[in-house]
Amino acid sequence: MAPVPDPNSVGGGAKRDEATTKIPSKDSKKKDDKKEEDLSEEDLQLKQNLELYVERVQDPNPELQKIALESMRKEIRDSTSSMTSVPKPLKFLRPHYGVLKEFHAKMAESDLKKMLADILSVLALTMSAEGERESLNYRLNGSESDIGSWGHEYVRNLAGEIAKEYTIRQGEESSIEDLMDLVQQIVSFHMKHNAETEAVDLLMDVEDLDLLLEHVDNTNFRRTCNYLTSAAKYLPGPDDMLVLDIAYMIYIKFAEYPNALQIALFLDNMQYVKQVFTSCTDLVKKKQFCYMIARHGMTFELDQEMVANDEDKEALQDIVNNSKLSEGYLTLARDIEVMEAKTPEDIYKAHLLDGRASSGPSVDSARQNLSATFVNAFVNAGFGQDKLMTVPSDSTSGSAGNWLFKNKEHGKTSAVASLGMIQLWDVETGLGHLDKYFHSNDNPVVAGALLGVGIVNCGIKNDCDPAFALLSGYIDNEDSSVRIGAIMGLGIAYAGSQNDQIKIRLSPILNDANTPLDVIAFAALSLGMIYVGSCNEEVAQSIIFALMDRSEAELGEALTRFLPLGLGLLYLGKQESVEATAEVSKTFNEKIRKYCDMTLLSCAYAGTGNVLKVQDLLAQCGEHLVKGDIHQGPAVIGLAMVAMSEELGLDMEIRSLERVLQYGEQNIRRAVPLALGLLCISNPKVTVMDTLSRLSHDTDSEVAMAAIISLGLIGAGTNNARIAGMLRNLSSYYYKDASLLFCVRIAQGFVHMGKGLLTLNPFHSERLLLSPTALAGIVTLLHACLDMKSIILGKYHYVLYFLVLAMQPRMMLTVDQSLKPISVPVRVGQAVDVVGQAGRPKTITGFQTHSTPVLLAAGERAELATEKYIPLSPILEGFVILKENPDYREE
Repeated sequence: MAPVPDPNSVGGGAKRDEATTKIPSKDSKKKDDKKEEDLSEEDLQLKQNLELYVERVQDPNPELQKIALESMRKEIRDSTSSMTSVPKPLKFLRPHYGVLKEFHAKMAESDLKKMLADILSVLALTMSAEGERESLNYRLNGSESDIGSWGHEYVRNLAGEIAKEYTIRQGEESSIEDLMDLVQQIVSFHMKHNAETEAVDLLMDVEDLDLLLEHVDNTNFRRTCNYLTSAAKYLPGPDDMLVLDIAYMIYIKFAEYPNALQIALFLDNMQYVKQVFTSCTDLVKKKQFCYMIARHGMTFELDQEMVANDEDKEALQDIVNNSKLSEGYLTLARDIEVMEAKTPEDIYKAHLLDGRASSGPSVDSARQNLSATFVNAFVNAGFGQDKLMTVPSDSTSGSAGNWLFKNKEHGKTSAVASLGMIQLWDVETGLGHLDKYFHSNDNPVVAGALLGVGIVNCGIKNDCDPAFALLSGYIDNEDSSVRIGAIMGLGIAYAGSQNDQIKIRLSPILNDANTPLDVIAFAALSLGMIYVGSCNEEVAQSIIFALMDRSEAELGEALTRFLPLGLGLLYLGKQESVEATAEVSKTFNEKIRKYCDMTLLSCAYAGTGNVLKVQDLLAQCGEHLVKGDIHQGPAVIGLAMVAMSEELGLDMEIRSLERVLQYGEQNIRRAVPLALGLLCISNPKVTVMDTLSRLSHDTDSEVAMAAIISLGLIGAGTNNARIAGMLRNLSSYYYKDASLLFCVRIAQGFVHMGKGLLTLNPFHSERLLLSPTALAGIVTLLHACLDMKSIILGKYHYVLYFLVLAMQPRMMLTVDQSLKPISVPVRVGQAVDVVGQAGRPKTITGFQTHSTPVLLAAGERAELATEKYIPLSPILEGFVILKENPDYREE
């Protein structure tokens, strides 16, 4: 090796003086010299050394070559281990890159050639032309040495080039074995150096995620799975399912069962759910799983394999059946001290308005009383007491009977059914209260009692099936209002249960020529609810035949729109499975064909965030059509259904709905507020609130009504003061218009739903899981609102009760291992997305510390503020079981 000249020696110094005193003739030389003057002594030394190495590499003597290559490698390695700017050796070697490449091409095969290839591979990092993939080619020809030693930046660059090369080779169908060996090395390097996200990205590019399972370990599996689940939202199908499958397997491998269960529920894969139960041996953990399943609102039967002991199985099945929900909800209500029943007047707060509204002429008092019935039902939902319906008959304020008879015929149905809402989730008490109305001679009252039974049982399963026993006798009653009460009651009580007994009873109604249209419409809707997302062929057939049998006149009726909706609900979120049915729908009468098509498309892709479908639906909204076409309404609602799954798509959708509002025809403008209501349900975003407030004064009364109802939906269960104020002002603005005033009242009931303890958001578990029954209830209401005048303002106002399917306490309640509530301090704050961030960043910001039970608003997250307990669920929502931390020491 050449002796390193001493920079302080006379020779070295003299040389440098020469360099500075020479007066170059050309400008270029001037520049070069200027550069050399700027270099520090060490850099100049390095530059000269590297130039020397480059000459020596081309020396015919292999010994000299080897020494030069090794020295060059050492220089480069030392400088690339951490990269903040382009390392000096790479900078100084840039002019020689071409020379070295040529020399490499001439060299005979040898270890030295491989060593040079390694060095060239690193030099190509900064020097190769765009898209050449030289770094990768030299790497593949180089030695098999460890790639990590050249530093992160080099490994990253290689990964990028591998992805491109893979795509090209796939196109040519050539072998990819050598690439996969490199991928193995890179993935293992990334996983060891906390770069899980990059490892996952590379494996997605080369379509081989199974490799992950070998490389994850105890330290990085959580970060890896977090990244996988959040990336799945942005992947096209079927890739998204594959990614989640891998995440599920990793969680099972590391016995992280609660997370595995969430993914199993997301994939709607019953085999996986069973596997979680059978793999886990801890009974307390199984109780937590049961709470998660109950919150998701699915019907699930435990068997001997999952829980061997019969007593335990019964206790667990009780949790799945949601029989603990009422108790937990009331615990929360007592803790927050809101047990006191509220009257509609407490909600309207008319005294805050100036005189004219309160003293104005009393409009249409039956309509007023009906709205009061609904407000009373929603505000006192689940509390078991109110001041209109559950008052004991001897009290001074008059008996419940009095309020009932302040409502006209079909109004009585909603009034009696409101009892079901007040006793929500408390089946025994609720049935006791409703029992006396079954003996009435007044059909609407009986219908209300039947519907009330359905509402009380909403989301609660029971071994002795009281709802089916009570309601099935009335399905074939001669009075159609009673039949609708029974059918709708069954739809609400058994939503998502796929109960075959009910199918056997309801299917014949659909294809019976003598049945009135409204009964058929509700039967189709109830079947859609009961078999939501099941893709059940038989039910689909029955509804399709029912649609084909309708006459021209019937197809024009408002309620006919429930038939395509019932059909759509069968495929809720099931993507491609809808295609066969969608083909059949193209053969329908042209009056309903497009409507059916849009409804099926929007239901099938609900909550998937599928961008292509959003574009299809937007294209439908862009057409300017002749009057009388009704299919654009469901297309607009469909936009919201598809895009509501993740925050980014949601914000983009809110923006594109602004455009639709400006350019769309009247029938589209009527649906836009409803779509906004769905996107921000129970999540009052200020921008959306302002848009809706503007639309609530629109000249077209249908737009105004939709906007008012949507104001209620975005504020549902939040007690939002700003929305409450807007609605109060609207009630004085519309005090002469009975229909609009009715809508304002309903919206007021929504905002104060459950006195602010409930939410309608169908997403739960930190927006990961979408409850299909909840979405079905909301979408049904929105479809009914597309034709307010004939459905909600007509005699079918009780469709408002479909919302009960989405009503859930927005609480976090901590219980000990024997399921008794315990109070622990928790921090509640805005959730922060920390996926793929380095280190252990905080997951919530701007938190406050409370003791449980606590309320969680939209976008909030809770974490325990004590080390004393360990939560058994990774997501603190709903019921969370805590176990004592064995390592905890009192300070």
